Amino acid sequence: MTKYSKIFGSAMFALLTSASLANAADKEISFINCGDVLTQGYEQYISEWEAANPGYKVAVELVGWGQCQDKATTLAVSGSPVGLAYVGSRTLKSFAANDLIVSIPMTDEEKAGYYNYVPDTVTFDGTQWGIPVAFSTKSLYWNKDLFKAAGLDPETPPKTWEEEIAFAKAIEENTDADGFGVVAKTFDNTMHQFLHWTYTNNGSVIDGDGNITLDSKENLEALTALRDITAYAEEGPTAYEQNEVRAIFLDGKLGMIHASVGAVNRLEGTDINWGVAPLPLGPSAKGPGTLLITDSLAVFSGTGVEEQAISLAKYITSPDRQWDAEMAQGLTPLRPLQPRTDELVAEKSYWKPFLDGIEFGGPEPLFFDYRGLQNVMIEMVQSVVTGQAEPADALKKAAADLEQHK
Repeated sequence: MTKYSKIFGSAMFALLTSASLANAADKEISFINCGDVLTQGYEQYISEWEAANPGYKVAVELVGWGQCQDKATTLAVSGSPVGLAYVGSRTLKSFAANDLIVSIPMTDEEKAGYYNYVPDTVTFDGTQWGIPVAFSTKSLYWNKDLFKAAGLDPETPPKTWEEEIAFAKAIEENTDADGFGVVAKTFDNTMHQFLHWTYTNNGSVIDGDGNITLDSKENLEALTALRDITAYAEEGPTAYEQNEVRAIFLDGKLGMIHASVGAVNRLEGTDINWGVAPLPLGPSAKGPGTLLITDSLAVFSGTGVEEQAISLAKYITSPDRQWDAEMAQGLTPLRPLQPRTDELVAEKSYWKPFLDGIEFGGPEPLFFDYRGLQNVMIEMVQSVVTGQAEPADALKKAAADLEQHK
């Protein structure tokens, strides 16, 4: 071999090696994360993952809460999917049925690591289609000063629906405030707020075989109780979603609301003398319950980096990393990590009811057409709280309407 051929060969080798590395580095995992800032800790976790997976880079796009899910959906349907996206778990059934996402099966060990029912929020046809990444549970908040002004024991919250309605009545009749905050606006959390009543009375909307179970004794009791407490709610509840009802409570004008742990941060900056307790229970309840809502990381199909996107999603949501992100955001822990959970409750006792309700809680129902589900449930609630329909009739109509959306 001549000197020139050696030089040429070395140059070609360097060029090919450089091109190979460049091609590897060009393998990008696009990641839509909801919000104005990247979830705390994610920047570090992503850097760590990239270092352990040379040749792959993560491109994060922050999209506002009101648009992020729609953007991920639009890109997937148009044939230009992102690699990974933060989505509401309620969308997973539709995504899966349309082959827009890939499954992310959990081992029995992985399932056991979560609180009960959390894996159910991402399960469709016996397979998991996302990795839970955010968790919300609800509890009862009450205004102790309004309780006292109404002649109630300010240190004793209601434990049953019967007491909750009676206490709301006492506040309505004996103070300048309303007794209870009813959420009934044309907004998705109107359905969520009704499901608080469903899951504190051993009710359900759809079973594991796809049968609609909405029209039941348990749900009739729930819808009737919601109708009855509306008499002592803020005027015109169809004009209010949960954050607006919370704002009335923060102004000291409501005796009780159902809300997430996020309300604590807002209450700590007020003069309100407040307490938090498990959601009151209905007559058919088996124990403390709450609606269990999760958001998830979904891996979209057709990107060529599905395997790496799953690896990334599992890395940033591993138990310890996930816990740190949850605490930074004020979210209910997805896993009962010990001793961290015990330490959390010991330090901040208000966390206890948000965790206790998980035992008999239930997941947000997974429907193929989740928007159809929401619309049917909202119409049902609104028809009852406005007096346009009796609870039994509204349940029957809603159950029949849901058949086309499951």
